[in-house]
Amino acid sequence: MPLTDTACKNAKSLAKAYKKADGGGLYLEVMPNGSRYWRLKYRFGGKEKRLACGVYPETSLAEAREKRAVARKMLEEGIDPSSAKRDNRQLAEVNAANTFEVVAREWHERNREKWTPLYAQDILHRLETDIFPVIGKRPVAGISPLIVLNSLKRIENRGAGEMARRAGQYCGQIFRYAVVTGRTDRNPTADLKGALKPVKHGHFSALEPKDLPEFLHTLERNDARLFVLTRLAIRLMLLTFVRTGELINAAWEEFDLDGAEWAIPAERMKMRKPHIVPLSKQAVTILRQLQTMNGNYQWVFASPTKPRRHMSNNTILKALERLGYKGRMTGHGFRALAMTTIQEKLKYPHDVVDRQLAHAPRNKVDAAYDRTKYLDERRKMMQEWADYLDTTANGGKVIVGKFGKTA
Repeated sequence: MPLTDTACKNAKSLAKAYKKADGGGLYLEVMPNGSRYWRLKYRFGGKEKRLACGVYPETSLAEAREKRAVARKMLEEGIDPSSAKRDNRQLAEVNAANTFEVVAREWHERNREKWTPLYAQDILHRLETDIFPVIGKRPVAGISPLIVLNSLKRIENRGAGEMARRAGQYCGQIFRYAVVTGRTDRNPTADLKGALKPVKHGHFSALEPKDLPEFLHTLERNDARLFVLTRLAIRLMLLTFVRTGELINAAWEEFDLDGAEWAIPAERMKMRKPHIVPLSKQAVTILRQLQTMNGNYQWVFASPTKPRRHMSNNTILKALERLGYKGRMTGHGFRALAMTTIQEKLKYPHDVVDRQLAHAPRNKVDAAYDRTKYLDERRKMMQEWADYLDTTANGGKVIVGKFGKTA
C-alpha cells in the first residue's frame, strides 16, 4: 500500500531501524534516533543496489517519488542511477574548483612575467572590477556566449566601449587557457564577433600650442582647488611628458636629483626598454618639493590617504576635468602637446623629440643604443622646454630654439 504524507510524518522511531515501503522500490527508512531517509532499491547488472533519495521532511514524499521516476528512466536507458549521481557530484566538485575567477587568476599569474608590472596590474584590476562580479563564480565550463556578452554589454552601456573590447580580449585568452588545460571544451567568446558596437579609435585629446598660456594660467589660479600633490603631478608631466603610468609609479630610487636625471627601468616602460629623462632645473625644483612631502615613502606621488600606494591612475584625468578641460586634454595629451610645440616653437627635429617620448626605435641599429641616443640634445631640449613654459606663463616672448631660429 503506497505511503501517505501523514504516515511519513507519524512514523515513530523504534529500537531498531525499520522500513515503510511506498512501492516501486522506494521506501522510507526510520532510524532509532528519529531520522528518516528515502531509499530506492533496484537491480543493475544483476546486482541489488540502493540509491539515497533525500531526508524526510526536507525531501517530501512527492519529491522522493519524482526521484524514483527519474531513476527508473535511467535504468530503462541502461544507466546506473548511483553511478550517475556519483559522476554528477564529482563534476560539481570540479566545477566549483574551476570557476572563471580561479582560472583567470591562474592565467594571469602564468603570464605576468611577460608583462610590465603596470600592465599586469591594470588587467587584474579590470577583471576584478568588471568581470569577476558578474561571471567570476560561475564554472568556466558552463559559461555561454550570451553570459559573456551580457557582462561586456554592462561595460559598453556605461560608455566604455574600448574597455569592453579589451575585457572581451582578456576573457577570450582566459577561455583559451581553460581549453588547453582541460577545464572547458570551447571558447564562448569566439561567437561574439561583431556583437559589440565598433569602437572609433582616434587621437587622445590634446591642447594646441596656442592653448598653453590659458592652461598654465588656469593651473596657476587653481580655481578648481586641486591638491598640491595633484598640481605638482600635472606640472611635472608638462615638463617631462612621460606617460601617466610612468609618472604615478615613479619611485625615489629612480632619481638622481644632483645629476638632474630620471632613469626609468625597462619593466616600467611600454616598450620594455630603460629610458632616461633629463631633468630641467624647474623639474628638479618640483621634485625637491615633493621630497619634503613624500621623501619617506617609496613613491614620489604617494597617495595622501594611503601613502603605501601611489596616486590613482585616474587622478590627473579628473583634475583636468575639474580645471575645465574635459574632452580637450588628457594625461597622454601632454605628450602630443610637447611633440607639436617643441618642433614648431623650439625647432627641434622629430627624431630628438621622438626619442625623448620613448617611442619604439625604427630599426635594430637604433634599438642597440636607444637609451642614450641624442642624450646631449635631449638635455638641452628639456631645459629649453621648461624655460619656454615659464616664458609662456609669464606672457613674454618665446625663447630662441636649438638651431638659432626664433620660434
